[in-house]
Amino acid sequence: MARQNQMAPDNLLIARLLKADRARLLASCEQVDLSFGDILSQPDQPFPFVYFPRSAFISLMTTVSGHPPLEISLIGNEGMFGATLALGVDAAPLLAMVQGAGNAWRISTAAFQEELLGSPALHAVVNRFIYVQMAQLSQSAACTRFHEVEPRLARWLLMSHDRAHVDHFHLTHQFLAAMLGVQRSAITIAAGALQRMQLIHYSRGEINILSRSGLEAMACECYGAVNKDYEACFGRAA
Repeated sequence: MARQNQMAPDNLLIARLLKADRARLLASCEQVDLSFGDILSQPDQPFPFVYFPRSAFISLMTTVSGHPPLEISLIGNEGMFGATLALGVDAAPLLAMVQGAGNAWRISTAAFQEELLGSPALHAVVNRFIYVQMAQLSQSAACTRFHEVEPRLARWLLMSHDRAHVDHFHLTHQFLAAMLGVQRSAITIAAGALQRMQLIHYSRGEINILSRSGLEAMACECYGAVNKDYEACFGRAA
């Protein structure tokens, strides 16, 4: 997804709806502030709300006994959490946690199900986003298996940068290690390499993106592949 400007963004899925459908959906939504670490759903448990992030972004993580959660998908203002309702499923198999603080549109699952029934256009948009998520999940699995830590970290920083809408954010080595499923020492080495190339500045968990183009050159092919899937469904995010 193309990087947004520094102004507070709106949700791109909602923005793609026709005016009448958009107005009807927003009439049932409330704007909420989400804080880093907020848990929006537990694996295989019914979720009470659907979220359309604006400036916040959400990690979807899989859990395995005895290991920290592993991030496999990231949702920002290009998407939504709760798309499985379009399939008649009110539970997600993944842990959903707020990774980037900000605001979002929130609607109850019951109200959203009514909106889906009354708006074929909304249903179509959600179905396309489900395809994008499927593509992102499969690409993430391949990336974790086949690519080195350094290009994976560059990819992950770009994905966060796309959704944070600012060049600075807070991420500790331990959190990055958990998100990428590697040892903390591997993150220290990879982040140090990116810093020596003057692509980022990283100190005490504070990351500044210095060269986006440099990170794009370092990132594995998975970053571009996921963006291509999104653009095939929705066009380029502007």
